[in-house]
Amino acid sequence: MAEVKIDSKVTVVALVENEPGVLNRIASLFRRRAFNIDSLTVGRTHKPHISRMTIRVDAGPEYARKIATNLQKLVNVIDVRIIDDEPHVERDLALIKVRNDDAHSRNTITEICDRYPARIVDVGPKVAIIEMVGTEEIIEEFIEQVRPTGIVEMIRTGVVSMGRGTRIHDTDYKRPDLSRADADGAANGNGRIV
Repeated sequence: MAEVKIDSKVTVVALVENEPGVLNRIASLFRRRAFNIDSLTVGRTHKPHISRMTIRVDAGPEYARKIATNLQKLVNVIDVRIIDDEPHVERDLALIKVRNDDAHSRNTITEICDRYPARIVDVGPKVAIIEMVGTEEIIEEFIEQVRPTGIVEMIRTGVVSMGRGTRIHDTDYKRPDLSRADADGAANGNGRIV
């Protein structure tokens, strides 16, 4: 399997309506365009009707503008930004279960965790779970360090990213209220809420 260089990845952040079906529309767009989503995280913002998606795509920077333009055309997408070219903070979280069944592996894991922003969150007689938070590059490096001890299981949340300083990605968008006729039609089963 060919490994994609981190340099060839594009980070796109989209503010979307917190509605059912939005994630499916966005994933379908990437499928139709044959772009591989490396990571996709979705979470609520400080406004309950808006969610924020951080999408890492295996595509060169030459495709970034095209991806953003196509995303912006989708229903329920409020705003889209490519943040690779501006100062930003990004983090990924990994939970890594490693073999821990002898003194050597326990000591090795402890030493490696001391060199990284990682901590052991669970220890059993045979395995330990390590929590690692950092940039994608640092997590990849950490995984290679613990791999010889024996990785049993691993999960990563995906990258989340936010502009530094006064680079605020927010919106004044308010959910449109249904007109009285639309609401009555929906209540009677004659209308459709989109």
